[in-house]
Amino acid sequence: MNVSKRVALLVCILSIGLITACAKEQAQKENSNPATSTATEETVEEKIPAAARTVEEMIEQKAGVLIEAHMDQQLETLGGWDSQQYRDFLEQTFNPIVEKELQAYFTEQTNLSSDEIYDYLVYLLGSGNYKNYYEQLITYDHGFMMPELPSGEDEATTKQKKMNVLVLMDASGSMNGQIEGKTKMELAKVAIGKFMEQIPSDANVSLIAYGHVGSSANVDKAKSCSSVESVYSLSVYQAENFTNSLNSFQASGWTPLAGAIKKAEEILKDYPKDDYSNLVYMVSDGVETCDGDPVAAAKQLQSQNIKAKVNIIGFDVDDDGQQQLKQVADSGGGEYITVEDPADLEVQITKKWQPTIGQLVWTQGVTLQQMTDSMERMNQIYNPLYTVSDAELNRIKNAIYFLNDKNLITDEVEDQVLEIAEEQHTLRGKHFEEIKEAKVSEREQVAEEINAKVEEWRQQWQQE
Repeated sequence: MNVSKRVALLVCILSIGLITACAKEQAQKENSNPATSTATEETVEEKIPAAARTVEEMIEQKAGVLIEAHMDQQLETLGGWDSQQYRDFLEQTFNPIVEKELQAYFTEQTNLSSDEIYDYLVYLLGSGNYKNYYEQLITYDHGFMMPELPSGEDEATTKQKKMNVLVLMDASGSMNGQIEGKTKMELAKVAIGKFMEQIPSDANVSLIAYGHVGSSANVDKAKSCSSVESVYSLSVYQAENFTNSLNSFQASGWTPLAGAIKKAEEILKDYPKDDYSNLVYMVSDGVETCDGDPVAAAKQLQSQNIKAKVNIIGFDVDDDGQQQLKQVADSGGGEYITVEDPADLEVQITKKWQPTIGQLVWTQGVTLQQMTDSMERMNQIYNPLYTVSDAELNRIKNAIYFLNDKNLITDEVEDQVLEIAEEQHTLRGKHFEEIKEAKVSEREQVAEEINAKVEEWRQQWQQE
């Protein structure tokens, strides 16, 4: 190869090497330049939002990211014995997750202010349950209604109505059970006898026995369930005849509650509410056992033009029986009372059931049951709201203690963040309590007003 060709080849090799070197250098520069990194490799630090500082903001607060990811939020609403489920979850599952997150974050973030620390802890651990229960608290209503109180011409019309009183007597085999040496049947008959002696003299009465035929054996079920009899036909009360009718049957069979109520409907169908006050009283010690639907039967009786109210005394009834009998009375527009001893039975029948002239339309103010139900509805709203507020505070306080124990924040910062957390807890708690107190005050005031007006109305009836 001549000299000129060798020189050309050498120049070419050197040129290729220089280009390659330049390309590598350029690539290294591009790789080290963040502006040329791909989107998937880019790391952007997430900005922690400021925590709520007003009640309005706290109500709208979303659940913390760790709460959202790892906790069923209903857990923190549990109270009483059920709250142990929440505490177990914190100890066994949630707290280790929180501590790992705190350790990682505060190892990197070493110069945060107390406000920034609180912001971060709410971001992780804040409750998301405020809005739901707060809205229920704001819209809570006691539910009390002023009953219709006849006055003027309407009152006179009501007072002129003829009264029909039907007593439905449970004669199922369970009424043979004894209390203080006497059967429930014997005790009930005595109390009903005294009750009838106080009926207004111009009232019509009827006594219906049910389940008084056959036995409680399966073979007698059909016969017993179909045995619903008006042993004292609807007519003016005559003491001797009524007593004979009351003693004409004994407890023996099954319990056709629905059948007895349908019998009452059949008897009263020709006595419209515009001309008659129709009252049905039932004594029972148990539930329907004849496959009927006493709730539907009572609703039917109340919805008819006769507008008969079904009032029930449950005598020595178990929990299931009380639940059904109360539903029957509610559906029949009447009242359910439960008694356990003979003395109370007689008091309730002769006093509570006594249909004096001022009780013809079975008018009441706010009953104890209505007040209890209204209070329970408030508790079901307020208690979870109070509980979740406490739960959030305790989660944040535990996180603060952990950070201080691990020397991730100083004692001074610990005190500052604790103070912020306590202030926010007090702020929302005071607001919730003020709303509750206003609702309770309104409930009690309305109840007093209704009861006073009903009592005034009753006094007017009794004086005329």
